[in-house]
Amino acid sequence: MSEQYFISIDNGSQSTKVYIINQKGQIIHSATETLQPMMFRQKGYVEHPDDDLWESIKIALNRLMQTFKGDLNLIKGIGLCTIRCCRVFMKKDGNLAAPVMSWMDVRAYEPFEDNEDIAYTCPTTGYITHRLTGELKDTAANAFQWQFPVDMDTWNWSENKEHFDGFKIPKEKLLELQMPGTILGKVSKKASEETGLPEGLPVVATANDKAVEALGAGLIDSSRGLFSLGTYITSMVTGSENRPPHDDYFTNLSCIPNRYLFESGGVRRGMWLISWFRDLVGNELNEKAKEKGVSAEQILEEEARNVSVGSDGLMIIPDWLAPAYQAYRKGVMIGFDGRQGRGHIYRAIMEGIALTLNNHYQAMIKTLGNAPEKIIISGGGSNSDLFMQIFADITGTTVVRNEMNGSAALGAAICAAIATDCYPDFETAVKNMVTEKDEFIPNAEAHEKYKNINNKVYHKLPELLEDTLKQIHSLQD
Repeated sequence: MSEQYFISIDNGSQSTKVYIINQKGQIIHSATETLQPMMFRQKGYVEHPDDDLWESIKIALNRLMQTFKGDLNLIKGIGLCTIRCCRVFMKKDGNLAAPVMSWMDVRAYEPFEDNEDIAYTCPTTGYITHRLTGELKDTAANAFQWQFPVDMDTWNWSENKEHFDGFKIPKEKLLELQMPGTILGKVSKKASEETGLPEGLPVVATANDKAVEALGAGLIDSSRGLFSLGTYITSMVTGSENRPPHDDYFTNLSCIPNRYLFESGGVRRGMWLISWFRDLVGNELNEKAKEKGVSAEQILEEEARNVSVGSDGLMIIPDWLAPAYQAYRKGVMIGFDGRQGRGHIYRAIMEGIALTLNNHYQAMIKTLGNAPEKIIISGGGSNSDLFMQIFADITGTTVVRNEMNGSAALGAAICAAIATDCYPDFETAVKNMVTEKDEFIPNAEAHEKYKNINNKVYHKLPELLEDTLKQIHSLQD
């Protein structure tokens, strides 16, 4: 097969990353632009300032295209992956009618409130697609059932009037839906001038960001589960039928048409917690890292590696961002006795994330009747050998790391490869573009220790602390 390239746009909560990826799934070139801090105009409101999502994409793409020295004719299409569960209001001319609501904004899940300035409402995928192509089209697989009147069986807008009317969105203000792996439109002249992209390049439908990530991680059958380590951390398994939501999972539309993902409860602000602690410990750590010629995370990991399983009794509940319907929930550190240093805290954060996620994952697969043989770990946290081993030891399952841990970008490239006929189907594309790097085998002794910690203490902590946290929350009102 001759060389073919695909552009992936990975528009996240903290930054926009853009890539040129070839048909083997290898990164040829990349660029990044950091997003502005979120706006918090009042309690519960979390917004992206100005037109930050689109502006960051423009900056990153211009940087990518200006420094790419390859043959532009080899670029066949663009896969777009943007943040899910955001809410966008567009004017008739395509400009924003209001700041984009983050997935953390309580209003993003409330019924639509119409006004004459709003011509269309959609997820971020539809908005950025319109910016790139001028088309009023979107992927069906990013229309979440608690935000938009989508029929999870037909992958289109619901024809049930009672269901549809419950969202209070006029149908003329919704975009046309298409399946993942199809062409939504082509880069317009205006978008070409603003981004540096070749005019006429196909823009391809993908899905919500977690589903795109699952595809790019190689999660296409029931033999494997996926732990996604991002700003929001969650676990997923695949399915072929639309099952009703359950306390142990919710059903998500896959990046493969007419397939489904089941997603467990998660950890909000998950990997952000790692960087939060790194920045909290301050200048001394940065100076030490600079002297050794390594990153601050590497120093912390080295110290955490010397800490025993269970962090000498230190336990952390990683609830640094409470859900809107349980505002009382807070992060907790418990078990200090003077032995612990920053290495203990760093390891305990990792253990808290892994224990919490594993408890959600085990509940989900038990309810679904699934028994994956291995777990794929994706996201930046998979770069840490220690974190990978902690996940293996806590789950008691072999965990796998891929060559490219930016799975969302790779998933977007796979969709572009399908839409432009580089590969005949998703399975073939995944086989050729997703490459396993290494795996981590659970240590039997460590697994037994973690199981004992979890069964006797850790899994009970959220319930035991609930009344205390509610009382603390009441004192802050």
